[in-house]
Amino acid sequence: MSDASTKGSVTLTLDGTNRSSTAPLVQASVGPAVADIRKLYADLGVFTFDPGFGMTAACESKITYIDGDQGVLLYRGYPIEQLAENSDFVEVCFLLLNGELPKEGELSEFKRNVTMHTMVHEQIRRFFDGFRRDAHPMAILCGVVGALSAFYHDSLDINDPRQREIAAFRLIAKVPTIAAMAYKYSIGQPFVYPRNDLNYAENFLYMLNAVPAEEYKVNPILSRAMDRILVLHADHEQNASTSTVRLAGSTGANPYACIAAGIAALWGPAHGGANEAVLKMLGEIGSPENIPDFISKVKDKNSNVKLMGFGHRVYKNFDPRAKIMKETCHEVLAELGIKDEPLLDMAMEMERIALHDDYFVSRKLYPNVDFYSGIILKAMGIPTSMFTVLFAVARTVGWVSQWKEMIEDPSQRIGRPRQVYTGATTRDYAAINSRG
Repeated sequence: MSDASTKGSVTLTLDGTNRSSTAPLVQASVGPAVADIRKLYADLGVFTFDPGFGMTAACESKITYIDGDQGVLLYRGYPIEQLAENSDFVEVCFLLLNGELPKEGELSEFKRNVTMHTMVHEQIRRFFDGFRRDAHPMAILCGVVGALSAFYHDSLDINDPRQREIAAFRLIAKVPTIAAMAYKYSIGQPFVYPRNDLNYAENFLYMLNAVPAEEYKVNPILSRAMDRILVLHADHEQNASTSTVRLAGSTGANPYACIAAGIAALWGPAHGGANEAVLKMLGEIGSPENIPDFISKVKDKNSNVKLMGFGHRVYKNFDPRAKIMKETCHEVLAELGIKDEPLLDMAMEMERIALHDDYFVSRKLYPNVDFYSGIILKAMGIPTSMFTVLFAVARTVGWVSQWKEMIEDPSQRIGRPRQVYTGATTRDYAAINSRG
């Protein structure tokens, strides 16, 4: 460990023997201490067993902190609520990458560097012709981002700080462009090049929605909503996709391959597809009067009816991002003149029940960020096939920050989880094949 201090220890004794192992307690700046078990096998000859790694710290990080019991999410120590209210996404990118908010002049320079990298190599356009016209945008995004290493050879040396910085700018800047191109390809519209006079969120909306035949003006309310969505999803500690990026990065793979690995992990419905599942659930409910029957089925263990958008593996309290998303949802619907929106009516009723029904309260099943974000994106005209793509656009900066931190940590080694082998013991091939 490079910065964490140790204070105290725990002693682990192997039953039936006089052998024990002392595990130093590594103190976090905030949150529980962790037992350093790196000497456990040498002392006792055993490994730990932790499916899903829910109780195992695999790295030291200064980027994001979550207190699920209290409903707290911090980026570099700053509460997510403060950043969503006072910062824009690019400023949050600077914070996640560099550890501090930008000083005067630093932010404008950082934004300029991002803007100057938003275009992609023109030959990359040809990649899209290799995909079927009905290919899922996530398939395209994963493939094209992974292929960036074939075009940008000057930022592949992971041991060169300057090359790591260039790769970071390229990924943060180009992933929205590639995401928008994937969407345009899927609907048969021409690609729209980025514009240097627009900010990050505006530029993304422009590339998604503009067509050559007419002028497109970015709605500031929708742009602000998009910016907030990006901020709220920028990083979320050591989740499945972030852990995948770190694991791929631990092999020395180039940054573009590592981010493509993260995109692949994010694609899973248990991770990045949760807001799409919320819309599907609300659509199946149909109308607010059907909610009581649906809730009854949720409470029935034998019904196999799942409740989407409530609760969180990490948050055992109200998701701090959900309140911001709820406010943003109302702003977007009001701006677009959407009244009596059935999905929102059902969402509000579901939220009311969740906050008062003992079944939800006792289980701490509060609405999470996915509960509202899907409704916002649907209202903005973004199809469900693009929801996870948009998630990847936001999370790229978190992945890059985590990858960069891992590369710069001298204590990191190649990832190599252990297993509990339950297969056949040693067998004699010659004996088996001597029959008959």
